[in-house]
Amino acid sequence: MAEEESLRRQADLVRRLKKEKACQEEGTRDYSPKQMAIREKVFSIIINCFKRHGAETIDTPVFELKETLTGKYGEDSKLIYDLKDQGGELLSLRYDLTVPFARYLAMNKITNIKRYHIAKVYRRDNPAMTRGRYREFYQCVNDRRILDGMFAVCGVPDSKFRTICSSVDKLDKMSWEDVKSEMVGEKGLSPEIADNIGEYVKLHGGLNQIEQLLQDPKLSQNKLAMEGLGEMKLLFEYLTLFGISDQVSFDLSLARGLDYYTGVIYEAVLLQQQNDHTEESVGVGSVAGGGRYDGLVGMFDPKGRKVPCVGVSIGIERIFSIMEQKMEASEEKIRTTETQVLVASAQKKLLEERLKLVSELWDSGIKAEMLYKKNPKLLNQLQYCEETGIPLVAILGEQELKDGVVKLRDVATREEVDICRGKLVEEIKRRTSHP
Repeated sequence: MAEEESLRRQADLVRRLKKEKACQEEGTRDYSPKQMAIREKVFSIIINCFKRHGAETIDTPVFELKETLTGKYGEDSKLIYDLKDQGGELLSLRYDLTVPFARYLAMNKITNIKRYHIAKVYRRDNPAMTRGRYREFYQCVNDRRILDGMFAVCGVPDSKFRTICSSVDKLDKMSWEDVKSEMVGEKGLSPEIADNIGEYVKLHGGLNQIEQLLQDPKLSQNKLAMEGLGEMKLLFEYLTLFGISDQVSFDLSLARGLDYYTGVIYEAVLLQQQNDHTEESVGVGSVAGGGRYDGLVGMFDPKGRKVPCVGVSIGIERIFSIMEQKMEASEEKIRTTETQVLVASAQKKLLEERLKLVSELWDSGIKAEMLYKKNPKLLNQLQYCEETGIPLVAILGEQELKDGVVKLRDVATREEVDICRGKLVEEIKRRTSHP
């Protein structure tokens, strides 16, 4: 009876699970093999760029002490995921990779490192992904000292600098009228001061704009703003040397709301074509952002020693979505494996021979597969290669075994050639190497 009851409960559970649709937490997603292939391609491009500039990698725990993260993100602190108190230390999931990095530097007394870090972060956010066709991107830069100087000459009280900065940071998502309304209605700023800010945040350009601001009657009287403008001018001189100054805009509306920035700040913003009848481009969203944070490491150092830092964070999820849309639009076939060759048999009873050959190929560094059937039909093996994008098939038959050769088939052209077994590895590498 007990056994029957157990079986009945299991059957009820199965029926219930079939009726219930599996669900996920909003803002998260699973990735199929095709999607992961795109992600790996994106990661590979980014990692190769970091390595090309001499970077090394680190890792830190997915959670930190809550006190480590508290007070570093301004108004965004409300987006931190706190873990349930288990009667010990209060912990939170990491919100970004910058604060854990600063903690790592202070703990290990590191003052000089060029690092990259690829890992997940967690935010109680409500993300929205704009869909569309993306053509190009541009970078915009500003400096926290210029912003603070601007707020000062406009009449913003010191105590409101950070919260007003957070409002300005929303200008890429909200109109100036809405931002002004938030400054005045929610944050208690006078309309006159808000209008003064509005005159500055609409300015953008290059070296000429910086030169004009250096002569601005108000900003030129503010030491902090002049320091920021002087360094911004130097930055644009360096950008000119690199030949990319035309891709970068000095933008006084760029604020970045995080509290730990102390100097230059920047974002990379995608542009989207509005329609097929106009060349006008509109901003779609930020795909990277960062800046200088010279005071953050000192917050974790027992003696408060400062370590100058500058960094950038790349928005992998947005870039991945763009790449995914691009692949869908082009109907490009996406390979989910890197297999170079399938070991196949033309007759039955050749399982052991296939196992020997695939083992030889693995030992030689060749990415090889075989079908996990005792006597697969040759047609099924060839179709598997076409479906998965495997470029070559190494075919074994009784005659090939007698002659000491392997028939190598090009899946795309269907051409076949007998290759001496001792030269098979060399031939596969030659055919699948990418220049």
